[in-house]
Amino acid sequence: MAEIRLTRVEQGHTKIRNVPIAVTPEGFWCCPSPTAFQKSLKSQNSINKSKSSPPEPQSQPKTTTQKKQATSAEKKPSSVPLRTAIANSDDTPVANNVPPPAPERVPRPKVEGLPRKVAIEFGEPGSSDVKVVLFGKQGFCVKLSVHKNVLAMNSSFFAEKFSDREAEFSCLEIDECEDVEIYVETVGLMYCKDMKQRLIKQSVSRVLRILKVGELLGFGSCIKSCLEFLEAVPWVGEEEEQKVVSSVQQLQVDGIRVTPVLKRVSSEVCNPPKDTLSHILELVLKSNDERGRREMKSIVLKLLKENNTPPNYSTGTADICSEIIHTSCESCLDSLLAVFRQAAELDFTDKILDSKEPIMKQLSQEADNILWLLEILAERQAADKFAVIWSNQQELTSLHNKLPTVSRYHVNFVTARLFVGIGRGELLPSKDTRQLLLQTWLQPLINDYNWLQHGCRSFDRKLVEEGIGRTILTLPLEDQQGIMLSWMGNFLKAGDRCPNLNQAFEVWWRRTFVRPYVDVQSHPLESDNLMTLK
Repeated sequence: MAEIRLTRVEQGHTKIRNVPIAVTPEGFWCCPSPTAFQKSLKSQNSINKSKSSPPEPQSQPKTTTQKKQATSAEKKPSSVPLRTAIANSDDTPVANNVPPPAPERVPRPKVEGLPRKVAIEFGEPGSSDVKVVLFGKQGFCVKLSVHKNVLAMNSSFFAEKFSDREAEFSCLEIDECEDVEIYVETVGLMYCKDMKQRLIKQSVSRVLRILKVGELLGFGSCIKSCLEFLEAVPWVGEEEEQKVVSSVQQLQVDGIRVTPVLKRVSSEVCNPPKDTLSHILELVLKSNDERGRREMKSIVLKLLKENNTPPNYSTGTADICSEIIHTSCESCLDSLLAVFRQAAELDFTDKILDSKEPIMKQLSQEADNILWLLEILAERQAADKFAVIWSNQQELTSLHNKLPTVSRYHVNFVTARLFVGIGRGELLPSKDTRQLLLQTWLQPLINDYNWLQHGCRSFDRKLVEEGIGRTILTLPLEDQQGIMLSWMGNFLKAGDRCPNLNQAFEVWWRRTFVRPYVDVQSHPLESDNLMTLK
């Protein structure tokens, strides 16, 4: 708390500018609006600056002007004696052409020795029995005419100060007050019977300022009303939410519960995220509305990406999340395989269009669900396990060949995403897994490549072809040769309907035909030594 001093207010030390006070039926004297308060501060600061600057050397025109000002000051009505006395005392040195002493740039002397310039006065001086003077850091002060019993009854701080001092003192001074405006309003709330009604139109940031001053003053009912306001009002934006949570967590007041406010951002349940995330994924994956499902997939994917970045990243939480997603992937794979079996058993190729549509829609939805889950795993660098599972779907590839391309091609979006992930380094499956993935799914991908290009606007041909080529080039050279020759046969037949792996083919060619010759030519001595040893 700022420095407090109990003194008597002398008329020769104050200059008062009264402001209109709005009094409610409850007898509450209202603080002016922030705009009016700031205007008062600006005007007071301009007055202080003009009076602190010393006048220039004497000249006849300036003396005449100053004398006119002194004459006009003497002609003011004397309805307020205090104003008249101070005005005459301020003008006397000007009339004698003696400049006032300039303020020294030294540490602040004792407060009693400095003249007090009261910018604003609140309350009813006639009925009050104590004065509270607040000195702000901006160089102004505010005088409050208040009642000792009201302040002592509502504030433990004032009750302690009044009990420790003599009963006859007339003024309580508080130096270096950080937030004079809110301090005035908080003292004014002590006169209000329904504080909740007074706070209802305030902003969250202003109520947090009132809460801080209320805590300093030990104003229990004010703190309680502020907490009730913060518990009920919406918090707009993440920044405002952080300010509220931080302010409430720092609050240290006995007998006042802050839990209702913090319940909005924390749960008392021990471990709810696992079950909640499983339920969210289940709702999204089983949704029948395409637009709603697509939008929610985008939102959940974005939030999981944010949760996977520091400082939100937690190893335990990440492992739980990945485990849940893998479980959902396995469930979707089982559903996809069941739909493929159903389509093959019913001789799907002979069905009319009306009977095909539900099964085609279900195939597309299940494949899209798997692709979405794979995208989440790839972002979390946890897709290696899924790559192993997908590489071992030999039954699915055999059923895939039995269905028309228009019905089956959605499945290969999953294969393409795996190749892109390997090419980017987002997942690092073993050599056997990479080899099995190419062996199981590359040919079905080539067969449906034309439909992939035209069936989805977001399909990036160059990215997919780059991923396939890089995946092939991670294998041993002998395995590269078999895959590249097989691709070459398909490319010569299908042309643009086949992935263009020319860049990977050139790399393989150099590795096979150019670099061995270069190595031998660059190390002739080693070759001769080997021949000699033999």
